[in-house]
Amino acid sequence: MAGEPLAKVHPVGGFGALMTRLEGRIWRDQRSRGAAYAAAGVAVGAVGGLLMRSTTSAVALTAAGRELRSVALGIADSLEGGDIEAARAELPRLVGRDPSELDASGIAAAIIESVAENSVDAVVAPAFWAAVAGAPGAAAYRAVNTMDAIVGRKDERYLRFGWAAARLDDMANYVPARLFAALVAALRPRRARAVWTAIRDDAPAHPSPNAGVAEAAVAAALGRELGGPLRYGTQQENRPRLGVGPRPSTDDIRPAVHLASQTELLLVALALLAWLLERSRSSH
Repeated sequence: MAGEPLAKVHPVGGFGALMTRLEGRIWRDQRSRGAAYAAAGVAVGAVGGLLMRSTTSAVALTAAGRELRSVALGIADSLEGGDIEAARAELPRLVGRDPSELDASGIAAAIIESVAENSVDAVVAPAFWAAVAGAPGAAAYRAVNTMDAIVGRKDERYLRFGWAAARLDDMANYVPARLFAALVAALRPRRARAVWTAIRDDAPAHPSPNAGVAEAAVAAALGRELGGPLRYGTQQENRPRLGVGPRPSTDDIRPAVHLASQTELLLVALALLAWLLERSRSSH
């Protein structure tokens, strides 16, 4: 789990700046323009992956699990120290919801939900698409995910223009989200039945076909309830309840981060095993 490159030299940051400039040039309130934008971004990502050549390097550059967990633990430190205002100030680094009225439990829930969802985006999906299509697959996936972050919002400007990028992101994360849930169940076998029950019964009501799966899996693995009402700016959103149990507390953040770290380690172990088996077969 090597650290990610510094933000100012990270190629994902450069790609984001490029696509922001492209959006400024071609934006129209049309799905067709958004589809052209998304196609251009995927092409740029795939070509970048081809130029990298090394699949391992591509995964290292497109994954960001360590940074995700570091930010989550930093906010946990603030909560554990009793500084809820600092925790509220730091929370937007992980989530887009309004933190101003969140208590410690609400902040803990937001962190755990972000760790679950972003473990798919930042860890499992890059590895999955690298396994499917090598370095171009990993880089193209990161391009899709970055474009979704830039234009995938359902506001007046992006409802139509961002539609293609958002749908591509949903499709690209469909299998990785369920792979993440399977890893969670494997790591917490005593909670495996609860994990699958939460995915079956609770996740379908979530507005995201993938975030709901990841969040429900982690909620059930921890024996906690996630979801519920939240606020984005002036907009109130009533998310479904995920899992069965008490609402999260500050004490649940570190176990959630530890679970995310374990899923990454298990994923690496499985990838290494697959590589060794393939090498063994090819040598005979």
